Amino acid sequence: MKRSSLRALSEEQLGRFQTLQKGNDCTLHAISAALSILCDYTVSPGKLISEANQLWWRGRFFRLAPGWAVTPRMQARFVNYLARTRKLPISARLLHTSPEILRNLPNDDSLAALVTVYWLWGSAPALYYRDKPKNYNATRQPGGHTMLFAAFDPEHLLENGVMAPWGFINSWVNGGSGLFWMEDGNFRKAWNLPLLGLGRNATVLISKTNGNLQPS
Repeated sequence: MKRSSLRALSEEQLGRFQTLQKGNDCTLHAISAALSILCDYTVSPGKLISEANQLWWRGRFFRLAPGWAVTPRMQARFVNYLARTRKLPISARLLHTSPEILRNLPNDDSLAALVTVYWLWGSAPALYYRDKPKNYNATRQPGGHTMLFAAFDPEHLLENGVMAPWGFINSWVNGGSGLFWMEDGNFRKAWNLPLLGLGRNATVLISKTNGNLQPS
């Protein structure tokens, strides 16, 4: 099993696409990073947040409410909305795939995947920054979080020897020199949680299509 990463970029290079969220806006940060990596289109998470909120008041529901969460199905719809309005050569669809398929996706330069994990009371999966053993997701509350899947490294070890092979561009740091990582068992459990209406292993696959970026 070989290491894979988006555009074959290093961990340090991928870490620079991270932006720090201030509200319940992880999805918009992940989408911003995906657009930048896939088609060199730069749009700030703040602009996407503002636009999604404004559209809600106009009856275009790309999030549950202004400032609230974005379901995986809404994520795909919003990416396709951005593709239409910005004339971006991408399309998105919601899939329910497997870890064995997901870990190989970064080998294809035309793909990016938004991954959403969920957890119940007292079962939040640990998230680690680079190789540090500090858990950045030590909450006892239930929740969910969307990140851009960036790398799979079967040899990625934390300083305490714990294996954490799943790497993500995560909105808990501004820039930074590395990714956030999850242990295999923790990731599989949180990604596979069967929440009503959302399904297991929710993945929004963003595909780059043939065509050039055009001005909107």
